Amino acid sequence: MGGMLRWEMDAVGREHLELREVPIPVPARGEVLIKVGAVALNYRDKMVVETGRGLPLRFPFTPGSDLAGEVVGLGEGSSRHAIGDRVISIATPDWIDGLRPGTARTPAYQTLGGFYPGVLAEYVAMPENWFVRAPGTLRDWQACTLPVAGLTAWFALVERAGVRAGDTVLIPSTGGVALFGIQIAKANGAELIVLGASGNEARARALGADHYIRRDREDWMEEVYRITCDRGVDHVLEVVGGAHLGQSVRLAAVGGHICQIGALDGWDISAPAMPLMLKDMTIHGIGTGSRTALERFVRAIDRTGIVPVVDSRYPLAELEAAFDHLDRGPFGKVVIDMAA
Repeated sequence: MGGMLRWEMDAVGREHLELREVPIPVPARGEVLIKVGAVALNYRDKMVVETGRGLPLRFPFTPGSDLAGEVVGLGEGSSRHAIGDRVISIATPDWIDGLRPGTARTPAYQTLGGFYPGVLAEYVAMPENWFVRAPGTLRDWQACTLPVAGLTAWFALVERAGVRAGDTVLIPSTGGVALFGIQIAKANGAELIVLGASGNEARARALGADHYIRRDREDWMEEVYRITCDRGVDHVLEVVGGAHLGQSVRLAAVGGHICQIGALDGWDISAPAMPLMLKDMTIHGIGTGSRTALERFVRAIDRTGIVPVVDSRYPLAELEAAFDHLDRGPFGKVVIDMAA
C-alpha cells in the first residue's frame, strides 16, 4: 500500500526518537485503518518518551495516544465503523463502561502510547473497538484533544462528581484538563472559580470563569471563602495534588466532591482528616474515563458547542519542538496537525 512516516524509538530517551518511513499497515481481522488527521500531545506522552514511566514498552515504540482521523480501510469482519467515518481514539481501550479494569493489587494502566502502541504516524491500524465517532462540530486538530484531557474533565465533573446547575466549582489551574473543566462546568450551569497566573485571566473569563484569583495571592483561600460566603465549593477539579489536596479539603462545602486528577505537586497527597470527616465529602480518584463516557462527551460537544482550546499546532516532523512547547506551559493543547 505504499509508505508513510511514523515516529519510532528503539530505547527510552528523546535522543532515540526517529521519524522513519515504514509501510502503511494492513488492518487485520477486526481492525480499521485510520488516516491520522491530528494527534494531541499530553505531558504524559513526553514522560513516556523520556523515562518510560515503568511501562512495558515494546520496541520500536511509537508514542502518542490521542488522535482524530478518518477510516480508510476495514479488516475482515470489521463492522463498527464505515469507510469515511471520522473517529477519535480511546486512550484506555479496554475500559468500555462501568468500573475501570484492574484489581486492588494491580490497577490497570493499559493505554495507547504505553502498554499499547501509539499513534504518532500518518496511518494506524488498530482494533475497531478502540475508536468512537468524532464530534461533527470539530475539526481533527480540535477533536484529537478529547480522548485524555477532555474526557478526564468530563468523567470527573459529570460522570463521577455529578456537577449540576447552581453548583460552585473550583478549578485551581489553567492547564489542558482545567480548561476543559471550565467549559464543561459552565455548560452544566455551574459557577466557576479559577485559580491561575495573572496573564491568563482574560482568556479564562472568556471561557466561562465567573471569578478569577491570582495564584500568587497569599490570601487566595480567604477569597474563595468570601466568594462563597463561607459555604465552600461543591466540586474541586484537583489537578495539582500533593499538599494542595489539603487546601481543597478545607475549601470544599459540606457534602462536596474533590476529583483527584493531577500530581503537579507530587505523587504523595496529604489532607487534614478532621474537615474531611466532618464535612462528609467524597474524593474521586480520576484516570481518564470509559469508552461509553467518551461517547456521551462527544454528544455533549455537538449539542453545547464547546470548542477545545488549542495553543499551537506543529507538523509531524516537528515533534521535538512540540514537546519543548509543552515544557514552556502552553495555554491549551499542543497538537501535531498532519495538515500543518
